[in-house]
Amino acid sequence: MIYTGRLVTVSVCALMVLVHLLFFEGEIKNEAVINLAAFCLAYFLGWQYDRIKIENKRTEEGAESYKQLVELLPDAVFIHEGETILYVNKAGEKLLGASQNTDLIGKSIYQFIKSDYQQLSLRHIQQVYRSKVPVMDTEKELITLDGRVVPCGVSSLFMPFQGREALLSIVKDLTIQKAQTAQLVEKSEKLALVGQLAAGIAHEIRNPLTSIRGFLQLSHRQGEHRDDYFEIMITELDRINLIVSELLGVSKPVDVVYKKQAVTTMLEDVVALIQSQALMDNVQIHVNMEPDMPLLYCEENQLKQVFLNVLKNGIEAMPDGGTIQVEMKRIKGFIQIQVKDEGSGISAEHMPKLGEPFYTTKEKGTGLGLMTCMKIIDSHCGELNISSEKEKGTTVEIKLPVA
Repeated sequence: MIYTGRLVTVSVCALMVLVHLLFFEGEIKNEAVINLAAFCLAYFLGWQYDRIKIENKRTEEGAESYKQLVELLPDAVFIHEGETILYVNKAGEKLLGASQNTDLIGKSIYQFIKSDYQQLSLRHIQQVYRSKVPVMDTEKELITLDGRVVPCGVSSLFMPFQGREALLSIVKDLTIQKAQTAQLVEKSEKLALVGQLAAGIAHEIRNPLTSIRGFLQLSHRQGEHRDDYFEIMITELDRINLIVSELLGVSKPVDVVYKKQAVTTMLEDVVALIQSQALMDNVQIHVNMEPDMPLLYCEENQLKQVFLNVLKNGIEAMPDGGTIQVEMKRIKGFIQIQVKDEGSGISAEHMPKLGEPFYTTKEKGTGLGLMTCMKIIDSHCGELNISSEKEKGTTVEIKLPVA
């Protein structure tokens, strides 16, 4: 307990009484009541002083304990007046890649908020100042001092700080959470794809097996072996073999080695390879490529597989012959390859399902070839888009980033 105030005030009062005793003896009786009242007042004032001093000490201790608690929090804490940072804890320094808090204090919070989220952050700050109601768990992306982008959840509330009207923002790093969510989504998608593949395989293989079983039963009942039955059964077995072969091609792990290579040479090789088939089907392939095309960082055999598949689909789409236009040009850091045919086209209702396993518009197709092409282009960080119009043809557009 602190008695400083009371000791000082009572001592002063006692000294005044002593002065009266020594120098004003005749007036002691008249002054007795006044001295007693002064003594009581002095004691009261001293008590009030001591109480205020104790409360201030407790407040200082509480503030220091609160500061230590905030410093130890695992989440980043920022106190800012408007956009100016006044305080940041250790977790905040670590989040933004600062070596010390002076790297951040006094700077604008917008310096560390990705531009896409700055207007949203401004609205939230104005809302908290206006309504004094916290804004909870809003997702934003911050930019660290070393340029990394960090996804975060931010909660802000109004609070006075060192005599200023400020906001306290608690920032939670969502990097690990986002990665875990992405992994769960990826696993779910893989499981869904496995189920879809299993259902497709069962359906695609059951149909030819049913036909084979039917012809075998028919031959057994008739007691004769007809060549036309055997031809049909062999055709159905070939279809099963095709499905299994394409499935193995999709699922087989491949050691891919990416190198800087000329895509023009790859495309020319594929066109030369398929030219004989095109001529047999009365299809002309016209190629137009811009000169001095940049190199691609790619796997040659995979891209040749894509080009071969796309050109083969174009030829098969024109049983009565026609023309395939192949164009290659450079567009803003990408090489764009367009393959246009004059086939019957694809109806609008079928377009969203293109690329799904076992979905095809061809009589003897499996849908796995296009799915493989999309997988290869995606692994090259590119894009494969298909546009088509009924009775007018189909355009396949491939975009690949230059090396």
